[in-house]
Amino acid sequence: MSRRREEILDAALAIADERGLDALSMRALAERVGVTPMALYRHVRDKSALLDAMVGRLLAALLPADRERDEPWAERLRSLAQVCRQVTQRHPWAAQLLFSRPAVTPDAVRAVDIIYTALLEAGVPEPEVPRLERLVSTFVIGFAASEAAGRFAPGPLDPRGRRGQLPESTLPGHSKLAPWLDLPLDLDAEFQADLEDILHMVEAAARKRPRG
Repeated sequence: MSRRREEILDAALAIADERGLDALSMRALAERVGVTPMALYRHVRDKSALLDAMVGRLLAALLPADRERDEPWAERLRSLAQVCRQVTQRHPWAAQLLFSRPAVTPDAVRAVDIIYTALLEAGVPEPEVPRLERLVSTFVIGFAASEAAGRFAPGPLDPRGRRGQLPESTLPGHSKLAPWLDLPLDLDAEFQADLEDILHMVEAAARKRPRG
C-alpha cells in the first residue's frame, strides 16, 4: 500500500473517531488531507472502496504476531476475540462498519482465514466451518457493538431491570428473574464467559465429525 493511501486511511479513521462514521464523506476526507475530491480517486476508487479499505485496516490489527501463530487453536481464537473487542473500544463506530461490509481486502480475508484455520485444527467438519466462523464473528462484533452503543450500560437504569419491575402477571419471566436482570459491572468477565461458551460449542461440533 502506498504511503499516500496510508495517509488517506489514517485521515478517514480520524474523521470517524472524531465525528462518527456518518460524517465520513469523500469531500470531508479530501479537506482533511488537503486535496480535491477528484485527487482522492487516484488512491481510493470510491466511497465503497474506502469503507472496504477501512475494514481491512481494522482487521489487520487482528493478525497474529509470529510468536502467536503456533499457539493452540483455542488460544488463537481467544486472542483474536480480545483484539477485536479492543479495536471496537478504540473505535466505537467500527462494529457498525464490520457488520455492514464483507471481508474483501487482503488483510480482512487473512483475518477470516485465521478463524477458518483454527476451526479446522479444532476438528470441526469442513462443511460446518463457515457457519461456525459466522457464529464466532457475530458474537464478538455483536458484543462489542452493544458495548460501544451503551446497550450494556449497567446499574439501576438498565431497561431490563426496569422491565422486571412491571406487574408479575404482565411479565412473569422478568418478575422471576428481577434480582438477576441488572447486568454485572464486570463486562470483561462476561465477555470471557461468553467466549468460553462459544469455544465449547466449537468442541461439540468437532465431536460430531463423522468417523470414516
